[in-house]
Amino acid sequence: MKDETAQPPGTAQPPGSTPPPGSRQPPGSTQATGTARPAQIRWESRTQRPLLALAVAFAVAYAVPIVRPGASASVTGACTAVEWFVWGAFAVDYLVRLALTGHRGRFVRTHWLDLCAVILPMIQPLRLLRLVSTLLLVGQRARMASQIKLTTYVVGAVVGLLMFGSLAVLSVERESPDGNIKTLGDAVWWSFTTMTTVGYGDHAPTTGLGRVLAVGLMLSGIALLGVVTANIAAWFIARFEKDDAEERRQTAAIEALTAEVSALRAQVDTLSGTLVAATVPRRATAADPGRCDGEPPLSAPRS
Repeated sequence: MKDETAQPPGTAQPPGSTPPPGSRQPPGSTQATGTARPAQIRWESRTQRPLLALAVAFAVAYAVPIVRPGASASVTGACTAVEWFVWGAFAVDYLVRLALTGHRGRFVRTHWLDLCAVILPMIQPLRLLRLVSTLLLVGQRARMASQIKLTTYVVGAVVGLLMFGSLAVLSVERESPDGNIKTLGDAVWWSFTTMTTVGYGDHAPTTGLGRVLAVGLMLSGIALLGVVTANIAAWFIARFEKDDAEERRQTAAIEALTAEVSALRAQVDTLSGTLVAATVPRRATAADPGRCDGEPPLSAPRS
């Protein structure tokens, strides 16, 4: 009996309806992609490269006043304006994706880190918070890019943390009377030793904000090192599994050849036995030409 509730191929489910148990959704459907809609996917794909370019502009604008502390007020003001503009662009991107999504509550719950990065600079407009917020938004956006592989993402995260950590700690510790991080070289060396959890101790932050930066850099370094270690281990495991699969394939091929050779040997033995059985009567007939087939051989005359 035909199920009357079954829908013909190509019929769309009503909005908000639950698909029947066991049914498969097409790859581009709303249920298959979670909360993403086609409009949201198009927006994310079109804004991916412009936002990453704005992230580079933010890096330059953030670095110039720190690397050149004697820059003019106009240069510093322009850099600050670029920072606010880039942060605003990422905030607008979050709001647009929130408006385009099908389930706003679920989107906010799954993108709470983006929401914090958008709200924090408005509550406390500190330059460091603006840096952290923009880095969080750039990182979340870069993770969604399909063309960015994991290795590229990890390398970019390491370079970004190393650079921004150095600039941030230099801006905080440079004016400290007890600080020993006074140049960009000292800041880069300190960031590198902190991210790798080595910590030589020749350079260390003395202010409270500098130590907060150090804690964040340590945790980020440990997380990234864990990702790198996991990738290396996964590569070795995949390589060993590939070698094991090739060895198993060769073993199976050798076993199949051995079985085939055994079968051929059995056939050869059978054919040899048949030929021997057919050759013996012929030899007996050739020894007694006057005897017909089936006739017993004549006995020798008695003397």
